[in-house]
Amino acid sequence: MTQSGTALVTGGAGFIGSHLSQALLDEGWEVYALDDLSTGSVANVAALRDNPRFHLVVESVLSPSVVSELVFKSDAVWHLAAAVGVRLIVEQPGRTLLTNVQGTEMVLEYCARFDKPVLVTSSSEVVGDHPAERQPLREDTRRIYGPTTAKRWAYADSKALDEFLALALHEERDLRVVIARLFNTVGPRQSGEYGMVVPRFVRAALAGEPLEVHGDGNQTRCFCHVHDTARALVDLLGHGGLWGEIYNVGSTESLTINELAGRVLALTGSSSSLSYIPYDQVYGHGIEEMFHRIPDLAKIRAAIGWEPSIALDEILAEVVAEQRAAGIAKRA
Repeated sequence: MTQSGTALVTGGAGFIGSHLSQALLDEGWEVYALDDLSTGSVANVAALRDNPRFHLVVESVLSPSVVSELVFKSDAVWHLAAAVGVRLIVEQPGRTLLTNVQGTEMVLEYCARFDKPVLVTSSSEVVGDHPAERQPLREDTRRIYGPTTAKRWAYADSKALDEFLALALHEERDLRVVIARLFNTVGPRQSGEYGMVVPRFVRAALAGEPLEVHGDGNQTRCFCHVHDTARALVDLLGHGGLWGEIYNVGSTESLTINELAGRVLALTGSSSSLSYIPYDQVYGHGIEEMFHRIPDLAKIRAAIGWEPSIALDEILAEVVAEQRAAGIAKRA
């Protein structure tokens, strides 16, 4: 596949999408970023808008005429547009399903029709809940889901349907598609508004407020820097020979949420306390926790030699510096 040309990034003004757009610009691509700004923002791409090869298209991924035109003029498509964040999933489950399923269906349909290569971003939530296991999760790990009355599974199911659809179109219509299953991407420009834990903890610590831990804090996560994630997304599609495959993208540096809180407090020098809040008190009924999520990276390592390069302490230091700078700028 060509290593530059015209790229379409759906969700291109979002947290990950804006960093991916920058990475593509750095490699010489012309980039069309499609975003309705519902969870993305113009601020995320402010630094890109002076580049004549960057174009922000403020429209929905559910708009057939817009998606059709943008896919047609593109040489490659990175599909990131999705409803994200636990809070949004619980508060607007219908929007989650519509955006994640119908939006992906539309993008994939036009990519198949116009024979355009496409990368679809999925989520570690697809794997479901493995409460007693801390071993790395492979791309073919069996999925363990809860009942349909627990709203969180709507998101997991919607991303699973995206994967099923992508693989079906690859088999039936020779769609050139590769799936990246993301595990907790963090870094600059990530908002804590929709429940993302790292920016929430850092903001609270800097403000001297309690760090709100959902549940007992013993659930484990691995956090991957957005620059590492963007590099994986570029290389997975740019390789050109990975069609019809799923690849985990994330860090294997696992720690509990309690341990994460401790690191944030130490890094900021904050004396904030921890406040433990039950999940149903935070989000209402219909939410279930996923206890352990560690990606097995053997497959992506073998395919493109990708490894995360930025450790968690460095990530946290960068997020702290960003939020401190934003606080100083706000007071100035």
